Amino acid sequence: MDWLQIFVLSIVQGLTEFLPISSSAHLILVPVFTDWDDQGLVFDVALHIGSLSAVVLYFRHELVGMTASWCRSVAGKGCDEDARLAWWVILATIPVGLAGLAFQDAIEGIMRSPLVIAGGLIVFGLLLAYADWRRRGTRNEYHLSWQDALWIGLAQALALIPGTSRSGITMTAGLLLGLNREGAARFSFLLSIPVIVLAGGLEIVGLVGTAGPVDWGALVAGALFSGISAYLCIHFFLVFIKRIGMQPFVVYRLVLGIALIWLFGGSPS
Repeated sequence: MDWLQIFVLSIVQGLTEFLPISSSAHLILVPVFTDWDDQGLVFDVALHIGSLSAVVLYFRHELVGMTASWCRSVAGKGCDEDARLAWWVILATIPVGLAGLAFQDAIEGIMRSPLVIAGGLIVFGLLLAYADWRRRGTRNEYHLSWQDALWIGLAQALALIPGTSRSGITMTAGLLLGLNREGAARFSFLLSIPVIVLAGGLEIVGLVGTAGPVDWGALVAGALFSGISAYLCIHFFLVFIKRIGMQPFVVYRLVLGIALIWLFGGSPS
């Protein structure tokens, strides 16, 4: 891998992991529009480590409070709002974990088609637009019920379809359930932590037993670039949506989806 490929893939992963525009779609499309060889699972793991480090660092204070309160709740010492939020993150992660195990083969096959990506970008982009236009809730992530968390978790399972966007579909569900924009986004970002851990774990399992040289410089650079871009993305996104909302991302999704249909509509790939 050359440094341009490392930089581009890292920035794409770091930015799109948390924006409602589908990171999987963009990572699939990069090799479609370039002549680069597949970056391989080892580099994918490095990119996920960078994104994971960014979200953990950004929400470090919340995570410390959630973890401490969750442990107290397990020990039977009461359940405050931090403990409930931790439980809701766990609950909302279960559907996507089960769906990933059940439909992994389908996801790795035809669902990686550019036309499938285009459909996901357009359909779920329009749903995000509706949720942002019509439902202006006042609750934040600490006011979720277990039913809300479960619905958001079920919606998150749809993100296994490339083009849907994990962050996009969970924010859409949160908005439809009455969360404000910041609350929907923050819960989506917290949900990304166990999802990235699970995805990275599956990739590591795929590496077990494989042998070959490791380009440590590329891995460290990829994780670093991915982490920095992801951290900045989280910070500025939360500021951005307070003022403007989700509509610019909806427009981007629609334009990209239509472009993919135009480029690949006559191709079986």
